[in-house]
Amino acid sequence: MEKEIKGIVEQYLTFVLDSETYAVSVHKVREVLEMVPITRVPKMPQFMKGVLNLRGNVVPVIDLRLKFGLEEAEKTVDTSIIILEVEIDGDMILVGAITDSVQEVIELDSDTIEPAPTIGVEINNNFIDGMCQYKEGFLILLNIDSVLSVEEVNILSAKSEMLSAAAENDNKETK
Repeated sequence: MEKEIKGIVEQYLTFVLDSETYAVSVHKVREVLEMVPITRVPKMPQFMKGVLNLRGNVVPVIDLRLKFGLEEAEKTVDTSIIILEVEIDGDMILVGAITDSVQEVIELDSDTIEPAPTIGVEINNNFIDGMCQYKEGFLILLNIDSVLSVEEVNILSAKSEMLSAAAENDNKETK
């Protein structure tokens, strides 16, 4: 008697941007923070909000609303920063992503996930791993490694390294 092979079940962290629910694999999530002060870095694209200090590490922070072409929102008590491990060209970097609110960790069977829709126009949706029914609507599964381009990550990394070096120099001078 053959066993029926079911889809693979994976865990996702869900979050909201402008009343739409998104999810990212928990394997990519390092931690979730309440909104904390972010240091603005000059000459960065608008969606790159700056950097934060995470236990001595300089972590670049992006606003996912702005990255996805949505309007910037007022920060509330629910506004959160998801610290994500993003892989670009084989390198792993930490990036903070501002969200309207973080919801919950859910389990999804891969059989319930549909590919991202194609509308017939040239839309770059390579950062969407898929979609599935969720509560009264849809859940958009993000491929967080593809949300930022290599150029954007290089900008973030260069600015973060520059700020880390400056912070280390400041620490040495105060000792």
